[in-house]
Amino acid sequence: MTLLETLRQFSLLESVPDEQLQWLIDNTEEKFYPQEFTIYNQGDAVNHLLVLIEGRIRVDSVVKESDALIYDPCSVVGVLPYSRMKDTPARIVSEKPSRVLLLDREHLRELSKNHYELTAVFVQRMITRIKDFTVLSQQTEKMASLGRLSAGLAHELNNPVAAVLRSGDTLKAHLRATPEAFKTIMNLHLTNEQVDTVGEVFFRKMDQPKPTLSLLERSSLEDDVTDWLDDHGIDDSMDLAGPLVEFGITVDDLDWLLEKIDDDNLPGVTAWIVNNMITEKLVREISEASKRISTLISSIKNYTHMDRGAGKEEVHLAEGIHNTLTLLEHKVKQKNIAVTVDIPDNLPIVCGWPGELNQVWTNLFDNAIDALPNGGELTIKSQPDPRPDGTEFVLTKVIDNGSGIPADIRDKIFEPFFTTKDIGKGTGLGLDIVQGIIKHHNGSIRVKSEPGHTEFSICLPVK
Repeated sequence: MTLLETLRQFSLLESVPDEQLQWLIDNTEEKFYPQEFTIYNQGDAVNHLLVLIEGRIRVDSVVKESDALIYDPCSVVGVLPYSRMKDTPARIVSEKPSRVLLLDREHLRELSKNHYELTAVFVQRMITRIKDFTVLSQQTEKMASLGRLSAGLAHELNNPVAAVLRSGDTLKAHLRATPEAFKTIMNLHLTNEQVDTVGEVFFRKMDQPKPTLSLLERSSLEDDVTDWLDDHGIDDSMDLAGPLVEFGITVDDLDWLLEKIDDDNLPGVTAWIVNNMITEKLVREISEASKRISTLISSIKNYTHMDRGAGKEEVHLAEGIHNTLTLLEHKVKQKNIAVTVDIPDNLPIVCGWPGELNQVWTNLFDNAIDALPNGGELTIKSQPDPRPDGTEFVLTKVIDNGSGIPADIRDKIFEPFFTTKDIGKGTGLGLDIVQGIIKHHNGSIRVKSEPGHTEFSICLPVK
């Protein structure tokens, strides 16, 4: 079978006249590549249009091998008419032994000028490739974003889980001592009025916020309470003083309590109060840790929008921003970064794709945190931004006081695959994807930067 007959079998080329296919044959070089042959490495100059006759070609993902694009016979890769591609964005490999036609870039002008039907086929291939690459890039960067979040999320979840387990075990051991404490209480001689007094002291201290004390203040108060307990003949005074001070019971409170109950009842009442305070403390620790787990899970759920459809919907920007900050909290803590969020309660609701906007916040916040020194500042502001023509927008600014973006690369930061991070720490897709998402929402993004102040401004339409 002649090469012309082979090309004529491809449905892609069925509308192309024979003379145009013959022109393609006459001006191309036929090549054979063995299996797993690297045709182009990432970053290589691309000077040919490749028509795959037999075999299979793979375009590797820059992040995940399973995300590679696969091209079967009759596919077109490499440079195409009207394409601005100069370098290959990823490695191109012959996954199977492959037979290809190579058309040099210098013939593309003649192709587009004299061979309309053939040019139209290649342009259609370019449009399809752009769609495939856009989906792959978005998925790649989304997975990279989730990867950055997951590392810290495991740490964030581990802390409260460990607290629940630790407090649960301690509470179990503590409750085993309850029968002995109950015997002591049963042997006391308290009137109903005295029992009410003890309950008043206990619940008043439980209901008020625990005092915030410095180490020196706490030590001083514990010494005072220990001395008071010793003076009144109460055993284990040092063990009892800590919980009493932690819940704000002072020497004055103990004096007042002593006036209400008999001296003989004081040791048993004090032990009962401390025993219940320890129980209350452990229950609170379990409750706070459980709330932290619930908050993290809620943030993950809202961030990924697992329960929602894929269409546009009303988006509360504050919710997405706070959820993203929750998932990045570990990185904020590691660098002791001060985060300020200034979003009014009456901020207009925008209409868009929440998952995509969350990806915007993830990239911008994560980049800012990486750029900040220890003790840096990150500020997020949102405000209505009405226009003279009556259209409504919401303006969100992400500001950091890091070293800034050098002037010589400021114009390149939105280009695909451009990154200043070390190999393996960035795909170079983040800000390109961010810009694409903002355009998808009919919005705009701008950046201005100088040492000590970098500001990304994202403008989104309300309708």
